Amino acid sequence: MRLLIVEDDPHIAELLSDGLTEEGYECDLAASAAEGEQLATLFPYALLILDVMLPEGIDAGYQLGERLRAAGSKVPILYLTARGTVEDRVTGLEAGGDDYLTKPFAFTELRARIRALLRRASGNTQNAVPLPKGWMMDLGAREVYAAGIRADLTRREFALLELFVMNPGRAFGRDEIIERLWRGEGSVEHKVIDVYVSTLRRKTHDTLIDTIRGTGYRLGRGTT
Repeated sequence: MRLLIVEDDPHIAELLSDGLTEEGYECDLAASAAEGEQLATLFPYALLILDVMLPEGIDAGYQLGERLRAAGSKVPILYLTARGTVEDRVTGLEAGGDDYLTKPFAFTELRARIRALLRRASGNTQNAVPLPKGWMMDLGAREVYAAGIRADLTRREFALLELFVMNPGRAFGRDEIIERLWRGEGSVEHKVIDVYVSTLRRKTHDTLIDTIRGTGYRLGRGTT
């Protein structure tokens, strides 16, 4: 699941990106409203995290939210800013924000708010993504289940399955999987990917992942 963080403080941006990547999200960074707007119109993000005071001005984040809403974007927006008066929060919500969190903040609260926004968004459109053999993936709740049975996936297992689900029909080699899911975390051997795939298959009754000889892995056939 891909998030966009618009934050001009490089230290905060890096902390946010590192923390959310650890939670299994893919994060893109923008240091200005202009860069954020360009990315938000190019890619289908699941959620936007916007600072308010950006290089374009003290209200640039609010203005960015307004422009995106005016253009028809329904992507959830979470304002994350040092401006925390009642008037600021009201302005953010009226500018298209779905939630508002002030700095300094607890990462556990940010994580919970993001999950709540994603659950709400998935509930407003499609609650879960259908997978082969009756399995479902709830991207907001970050759960995988079938016929009342929930697969107890780790964060990394969910992220790996999500990579396949969001790219149906495409096979991923081990090197690309490592690059996407283990960014800068040191050396990861190919056999680690094989172990994760094997575990995913066991936990989902061997139904969700196909091996493409000479290429890698992809989501199993039979998705609806």
